[in-house]
Amino acid sequence: MEQIEITGVAAEGKAIARVDGRVVFVPYCVPGDVVDLQVTRKKQSFMEATAVRFHKHSEMRTEPFCPHFGVCGGCKWQCLPYSEQLHYKEQQVRDALVRIGHVDAREWLPILGSREDRRYRNKLEFGFSNKRWLTREEVESGENFTTMDALGFHIPGAFDKILDIKECSLMDDVNNRLRNGIRDYALSHHLTFFDLRRQEGLLRNMMLRTSATGEVMLVLQFCYHEGDTLSEAQAQALMTYVHEAFPEVSSLLYVINTKANDTIGDLEVKTFSGTPFIYETMEDLRFKVGPKSFYQTNTEQAYELYKVVREFAALTGKEHVYDLYTGTGTIANFVARKAAMVVGIEYVPEAIGDAKENAQLNGIGNTRFYAGDMKDILTPDFILENGQPDVIITDPPRAGMHPDVVKTIMAASPERIVYVSCNPATQARDLQVLAEDYDILRIQPVDMFPQTHHVENVALLEKRRN
Repeated sequence: MEQIEITGVAAEGKAIARVDGRVVFVPYCVPGDVVDLQVTRKKQSFMEATAVRFHKHSEMRTEPFCPHFGVCGGCKWQCLPYSEQLHYKEQQVRDALVRIGHVDAREWLPILGSREDRRYRNKLEFGFSNKRWLTREEVESGENFTTMDALGFHIPGAFDKILDIKECSLMDDVNNRLRNGIRDYALSHHLTFFDLRRQEGLLRNMMLRTSATGEVMLVLQFCYHEGDTLSEAQAQALMTYVHEAFPEVSSLLYVINTKANDTIGDLEVKTFSGTPFIYETMEDLRFKVGPKSFYQTNTEQAYELYKVVREFAALTGKEHVYDLYTGTGTIANFVARKAAMVVGIEYVPEAIGDAKENAQLNGIGNTRFYAGDMKDILTPDFILENGQPDVIITDPPRAGMHPDVVKTIMAASPERIVYVSCNPATQARDLQVLAEDYDILRIQPVDMFPQTHHVENVALLEKRRN
């Protein structure tokens, strides 16, 4: 298809064109681009395509700042100015809530943009692989690569391939210095990179966390079996190198993982040097963050999000609050001093352990935390035992809330519900049900992830007076 004009932006971050009455989804384009398209997928009502030639660049288009743009799969909106990103995210929230949930909110507030639109993340993960992804330019160069080992991001649609990352602007430059230093050491010392298909290779994964306190955590994931003294010695030598070369790492940890996946929730994390955690701060609160802890990845914008939640909750100090999907209790502990009691529920036991520890760390005595599946924990008997909620704060995963949870919330009949969501589509579905008994007063989108299409949204609901 030749000389097709891009006319809009879709909910999942791809641009939109229309050809013969069908919608065509195209990545890495912006409205106003005129391109030749190569169709990659064809359905009855839509097509997917890639731009193979640009005839005209949109005046809206901006120059991407990352050398890996368009290949690694992240930061797909770098070609859009940040002001336009915010425009389309706000539109995405409104479209989802109105079209899916038929939401009739009294007040639609403008999106809260992030003060920093790069170097905003406090956590990144990189994978090691002996199957490096070669870009089109690298293939066409005819270069004879002496190694196919790579350390970087997984390529979308190629689960065993890793794009070798030299520079990432999503985090403080410490991520580049550490990743590139570790790669150089590994290559010069002939350490083996992981082979995902064969499930072998010493170096498997690295996770990096930073905090507003200036602390840095690095978790290296190795794959070797007990009794493999050579691999163990190589791993310890690498840890020693990192410890000596990067003194800014205050929490240097490692994991031995011989499983078929990279998750470490059920594995022992060992401390090589420093502490097994770092601290994050928010107002006068301190939060202990470990290698398995969940914490919002945009620290500064998380504070703005939680301030919205606290404002919407309108606590006076007398309210009984339930914080559903509480994670490590960040929201629960953040609002606790303005509430009589806060009850937090979360599926992951380790997260509840963190929540209790963070409450104790901050001298907060009016919180209770429970671990278990939300639909099984949040029952009428649970509410009878823990008290009738005046306010419910809920921040579910992308799939939204289980129908049983929605029913229990409505049966509990709190005066206010503050619904935080990372997926406006599933939020819209849940709001449509809740709207049977509740008025939707305010909608507040918050951008947590600049350069991507992802957006958080907060909805305030108030019990309807019959």
